[in-house]
Amino acid sequence: MSFYDAIDPRFGKYVLFNAPLKQVATGFDWVEGPVWFGDAGCLLFSDIPNNRILRYTPGAGVTTYRAPSNYANGHTRDRMGRLVSCEHGTRRVTRTEWDGSITIIADRFDGKRLNSPNDVVVHSDGSIWFTDPHYGIMTNYEGFAGTQDLPCNVYRVDPDGTIAAVATDFNCPNGLAFSPDETRLYIADTGRMFSQDAQHIRAFGVTGATLSGGAVFHSVTPGAADGLRCDTDGNIWTSAGDGVHCISAQGDMLGKILVPEIVSNICFGGRAKHQLYITATTSLYTITLNRSGAQTP
Repeated sequence: MSFYDAIDPRFGKYVLFNAPLKQVATGFDWVEGPVWFGDAGCLLFSDIPNNRILRYTPGAGVTTYRAPSNYANGHTRDRMGRLVSCEHGTRRVTRTEWDGSITIIADRFDGKRLNSPNDVVVHSDGSIWFTDPHYGIMTNYEGFAGTQDLPCNVYRVDPDGTIAAVATDFNCPNGLAFSPDETRLYIADTGRMFSQDAQHIRAFGVTGATLSGGAVFHSVTPGAADGLRCDTDGNIWTSAGDGVHCISAQGDMLGKILVPEIVSNICFGGRAKHQLYITATTSLYTITLNRSGAQTP
């Protein structure tokens, strides 16, 4: 059985056609936010409706990392290797310190509560960039239904704690990823819940603390782009309705990894960051690629 759909011949050098797609865990409600901890040899990911962060260790299976998790969604690691998380339930972004204590990175902007931070990345200068759609406050399924006090913006938090809205013209920003050289920031717009908004990935130029441009880079079909990551060649790997799509830095569709469940998010991991971990509805999958991910530790 082939797990690949090669749209462009260039896709062949990024995949291993004898490498299987493996379902390594299942039985969840809606999994999201995978992040690899290479120094611990494990993957953390969220089971949002069940209010927990889980740990997958190859060869040992799944254990609970944190429950309750404040309905955590997306995660990343900062430049010191600490866990940075987006929490729907508390409408904030947090950092888990080495002693296990929690530091609040952001929970308000202009004196108003954030909506439901969704996904997060860390720049090499230590700044933290995150998206803040309204999904986690629209119902009680992935948090607590609540009032939306702010537009669905993209924010940057400086190392000194200063927060700024860096993109304010999204319907609902979702996954985001820097290019390997950090000159570009890709951000998915998955649209407002219960609407017919356009769904696509936009590309911004990054100059210090500011973004420029923001033209539509690629429109995913079927489904929509949610979580996304870049590999070391600058290709974008993104979730879609039929699996994971690989898009070149020029915006060309290269190929697909076909997954039997709707994919929410992805990350690179393993000993050489060459394994793609895939959170897809009720299950966690992995597949070995012929490229490594360009991401923080």
